[in-house]
Amino acid sequence: MLEVRALAKSYGDVPVFQQVSLHVAAGEFVVLVGESGVGKSTLLNCIAGLEDVDGGDITFRGRSITTLDADARARWRREHLGFVFQAFHVLPHLSVADNVALPLLLLGRSDAARVAALLERVGLLSLAARWPAQLSGGQLQRVALARALVHQPALVLADEPTGNLDPLQAGRTLELLARQVREEGSACLLVTHSPAAARLADRVLRLEPTGVVDASQDP
Repeated sequence: MLEVRALAKSYGDVPVFQQVSLHVAAGEFVVLVGESGVGKSTLLNCIAGLEDVDGGDITFRGRSITTLDADARARWRREHLGFVFQAFHVLPHLSVADNVALPLLLLGRSDAARVAALLERVGLLSLAARWPAQLSGGQLQRVALARALVHQPALVLADEPTGNLDPLQAGRTLELLARQVREEGSACLLVTHSPAAARLADRVLRLEPTGVVDASQDP
């Protein structure tokens, strides 16, 4: 589904990482760990086509993402990608239901039943008409998760999605994400420091400045 080959990224003369290679299959839940500042979030942004790379290639279903122009990348994200951010990025002027429905609206695929099903799955159906300001941090993260999954994306990227949650809420959110991507056959790459996420993963990778190594057997 997703393949990254020999990826390199720098900011000016400062290298972030180089020779990063990894793959994620359909239905696979892969966790990426690494020290702060090593470029985990930058790597996700590169995979999503939000940042340019200095070398290497990213392919999705055999199609190169790195060679697409900005408009084509935006269309690709809209159709195939679900991104879960640590900071939620829930739109304050839209209700819970409308936030979740937004990816479908952008695709011209209005589906109230699908929105309701996702809200029920994340335990927020009774709050569908509320505004984001009326929700807790844990509830906002579940809105963001439902929004990322509502259009059944083939690829899900998650950047520290439980960093602002207490351990109980974090565990529930991770379990929900892992179950949902496996049931729908999505490929998921999650950046985290959470040991709970590592326990749920099919594989654990560690990002280092010179590449990615298998960390599944790390203590």
